[in-house]
Amino acid sequence: MRAEIIAVGTELLLGQIVNTNAQFLSQRLAELGIDVYFQTVVGDNEERLRQAIAIAESRADLVLFTGGLGPTMDDLTRDALAAHLGVGIEMHEPSLAKIEAMFAGREPSLIEINRRQAMLVGGASPLRNDAGLAVGSALTAGGTHYMLLPGPPREMKPMFLNDGAAWLKEKLGDAASLHSAMLRFCGIGESALEELYKDLIEAQSDPTLATYAKEGEVALRVSTKAATAEEAQARLAPTLQEIRRRGERYLYAESDVALEAEVIRLLAEQRRTISCAESCTGGLIATLLTTVPGSADAFLGGVVSYSNPVKRDLLGVDEALLEGEGAPGAVSEETARAMAEGVRQATDTDLALSVTGVAGPASSEGKPVGLVYVGIAERGKPVRVEKLQLQGDREGIRIRAAKRALYMAWLRLTGKD
Repeated sequence: MRAEIIAVGTELLLGQIVNTNAQFLSQRLAELGIDVYFQTVVGDNEERLRQAIAIAESRADLVLFTGGLGPTMDDLTRDALAAHLGVGIEMHEPSLAKIEAMFAGREPSLIEINRRQAMLVGGASPLRNDAGLAVGSALTAGGTHYMLLPGPPREMKPMFLNDGAAWLKEKLGDAASLHSAMLRFCGIGESALEELYKDLIEAQSDPTLATYAKEGEVALRVSTKAATAEEAQARLAPTLQEIRRRGERYLYAESDVALEAEVIRLLAEQRRTISCAESCTGGLIATLLTTVPGSADAFLGGVVSYSNPVKRDLLGVDEALLEGEGAPGAVSEETARAMAEGVRQATDTDLALSVTGVAGPASSEGKPVGLVYVGIAERGKPVRVEKLQLQGDREGIRIRAAKRALYMAWLRLTGKD
């Protein structure tokens, strides 16, 4: 089954709200084995909406609508689809009774326009709305399936999960569902990762492979369609095994989790602690780590040493490293090393990370934008520092530097360093 999602609402076209409904529905439809080939956004205009319907049904077996089911005159989805199909609009009495009961004895009282939310396209089956008043619906006409869902996500999501998915499963019968494994990598770029698995990607048929670039990370999705989870697992297993073998140094998780969450998990598992000293990242490493629930036992604290006096006074970085003729400067391997060991001793942690560099937009100390030094200190071991030349804007450089530091921690915690 091929699907198209039509999101209705001028506010979407104006950028006043983000179309998170399409993301949610695409994910849920993929789980059912339904391929979403197109997503359309159309404003609150009946003529343009009818044009969008005609185009969608020419290339999809299933057309899902979100939005346009409310009580006001610009809520046109029901009317446009009914007119397109040449059918009428019907009142769904149970939904009307729910609306009347809600307004009973209240001020303001029920007005006629509110009754519109209880109306269905002629011949449609109702989809209950447990979080609002607008009834959803689903119907099949002329060989195409249609589903009408409300726009507010808090109403749309439970409606689809409770009634919409069941209606679709009935139409699908024994069709295979999509099963995917999401693998997360760090320390390697998207192009390099694609090269690592080039032959697998070029020869793909089933399972399929797709890479997704994230700031400082890369994800690889491996997917297959199968009737059962067991069948899918057996089909995915050989490909996953080969991916693990080649990418052992970069593959940090086989589920959709962030690198910082995996670092915290490993620290907790090993009963170890970590701290950080940050210059150009301005506390970003600490922010990433503390977004992970349960991080308090592993992350003890950090220092944002943005200025040379803070590096000197709080981290014990030698003045001779920072300033003076012939000094390496704040952006240097020597300073990154001193920062890492300084914060480790100050916080008495097992591990400590440091970052110092030039995030831009201008150069500093005569050093180019994107030059970053990342260090890791461990109790009883020499400090290790990596020199990076990162590309991108200021925020991109900060994120990539922070992720690289976390990657160094992951390597150390997994014994791959």
